[in-house]
Amino acid sequence: MQARQPPHDRILDAAMRVFRRHGFRRSSIEQAADEAGLTRQALYHHFPSKEALFCAAIERLYERAVLAETAAAKAAEATDAALSDILIAEIGARLGTLFAALEGSPHLEELFSEHLAQARDPYQTYSARFEAEVAKTVARVCRARRLKLASGVTVEELARCGEMAIHGTKSAYPSMQPADAFLNQLAVMLRMLIAGAMAPQTAPPAKRSQRKVCVSTGDRR
Repeated sequence: MQARQPPHDRILDAAMRVFRRHGFRRSSIEQAADEAGLTRQALYHHFPSKEALFCAAIERLYERAVLAETAAAKAAEATDAALSDILIAEIGARLGTLFAALEGSPHLEELFSEHLAQARDPYQTYSARFEAEVAKTVARVCRARRLKLASGVTVEELARCGEMAIHGTKSAYPSMQPADAFLNQLAVMLRMLIAGAMAPQTAPPAKRSQRKVCVSTGDRR
């Protein structure tokens, strides 16, 4: 028998469907309550306003994105992928989680802009967490593979530049759609960024020949 979904999660799932269908501005607490199979008063018991409901739905989405990106990074590391491919997989999993939650919504651009206004505190908190996760991945991979960053480049700066690449790509795709084109362009930027941030690899010293050198003593035959 399938476990019953906790009320909090059921409400947030219903709210996301409503926000995806109507956008933030045209959605109401009554619509969310109907979608969740609750009365308006019952929903108010969990969330005091539409804004609080939206903020909670976005915060849960961010948490899922963190889990997705950490899992993707570790999976890519296990395949001995290049650092650039690992970071592309990590950031791609994060963004893919966000895209999937809003897929098919005709109000995508509005929802992205409203989440900055209505969920500013969670946005700032999770932006720092996303950046920190990328920094941890870079540090972990560099340590395990004995890679070095270029002079003057720190792990934290590289992670920050990765986040800036996302915003830079968004300037070319304001609604982040089509998602495939957005992610492909982001991957190009990340590869270029990481290539420029790595110190040149030192060639391993040439192995000395193991062949014994025979010293001629002359043939006295």
